[in-house]
Amino acid sequence: MIKKTKKALKGLGIISLLSTSALAIEISSPTQAVDIAGKQRMFTQRMLKDYAMVGMGNTFGKPDEDLKKVADTFQDHMESLLSYTKNDETKKSIEKVKTLWVPLQQTLSEAPSKEKVEKLQEDSETLLKAADDTTKLFAKESGKESGKIVNMAGRQRMLSQRMASLYMLKVWGVEDPKFKTKLDETMKLFKTSLAELEKSSLNTAEITALLAKVKRSFMFFEMMSRSSSKFVPTLIYKKSNDILKNMNSATQNYVALETK
Repeated sequence: MIKKTKKALKGLGIISLLSTSALAIEISSPTQAVDIAGKQRMFTQRMLKDYAMVGMGNTFGKPDEDLKKVADTFQDHMESLLSYTKNDETKKSIEKVKTLWVPLQQTLSEAPSKEKVEKLQEDSETLLKAADDTTKLFAKESGKESGKIVNMAGRQRMLSQRMASLYMLKVWGVEDPKFKTKLDETMKLFKTSLAELEKSSLNTAEITALLAKVKRSFMFFEMMSRSSSKFVPTLIYKKSNDILKNMNSATQNYVALETK
């Protein structure tokens, strides 16, 4: 039992590094820019997940602390991307993200409320779309196969948090008539993208092993989508973070291939 607890805590520690280790980052390559821009997509969904956890009063994984760290990192990454790019179209795209982020950042800094969460979810969707547009522009700028793969692998991080945030809002009692449609689309994209990544010629033995772990964790969400059982927030939180951790490692491996 103690061993399992230590393992779980270690996993949570690794996840927290995703939001704290890259503060004030200096971007040094086009592919790294794709990675950082891609994390912004993931953060929009992760913050929504944390917000719902705090709103429910669930302290597993310290979502209140994570929410603040991720919000700070989102701000810092945005500034880093803006400083890095010399492309006018990409700069304009980041400026749009910046404009959308300001009111959302204010809401996230306040005590979670069901009265605010519907608008927050809508705003997060809009910010996600804008961050995705920015990531695609950086992928285009890179002009490399690794840039395309980093974009896709990075998007899997976002999809893991999107699945979790949708479930968390449902557990919290937030009614979303489009819940099933959103979840089905998210899971379908995750599954087809994972299959494509598994076939990539860029894969190393380590990347292949990481993708296999992700596939096993994703089975949890597939089983849960077919079940009528009550959802357990802590299990959703952990499984989504397992996918996030392994997909982040795979993405970093793809980024590293550029320097070889």
